[in-house]
Amino acid sequence: MKVLGLIGSPRKDGNTEKLVNAILDGAAEKGAEIKIYHLARMDLKPCKGCMSCKLEGKCIIDDDMQELYKEILSADAIVLGSPIYMWEITALTKTIVDRLIALTCWQPCAKPEYPNLLRIKTRLVLAYTYGNPDPNNFNQYFKYMEGLFSFLGFDVQGSIWVSGTIGPDDILHQSEIFEEARALGKKL
Repeated sequence: MKVLGLIGSPRKDGNTEKLVNAILDGAAEKGAEIKIYHLARMDLKPCKGCMSCKLEGKCIIDDDMQELYKEILSADAIVLGSPIYMWEITALTKTIVDRLIALTCWQPCAKPEYPNLLRIKTRLVLAYTYGNPDPNNFNQYFKYMEGLFSFLGFDVQGSIWVSGTIGPDDILHQSEIFEEARALGKKL
């Protein structure tokens, strides 16, 4: 089994990376092959909305997303991690989400019936960190994101989030979260 970790934080070795790594550690304990991408270290351009992916069968933007498409399609499970900035995932992470349109139905989606958009049933865990100390502050947003990825065809296994993580090591003061994260990874 191959589990892909996508880290959407610009902060190296920060809270989000530690959370994603804990989930991946759990998956590795069960024998999964792990591969990690740090989105901040990649050349990722935003979607142009040109719909060439629908006409050509692939995205025409020549950047590192081409490699990520292959990785996403070959993964059995994905852990997508992002800090919350301004009430949503980072721009880095949103770029990946927007670019997933190239993996949706290959014919124009203006048909009255919606096909199974991603013809894969890849398992997905969403991982979030944020500075606000209220652990329930973004629950509606997290449910929205689970719904979005379910609509796209992912088999959403759940979400995990850690509040009160402003400093790069604040997550280390909430050690109980690591056991929960490893358990999510084992479930994958």
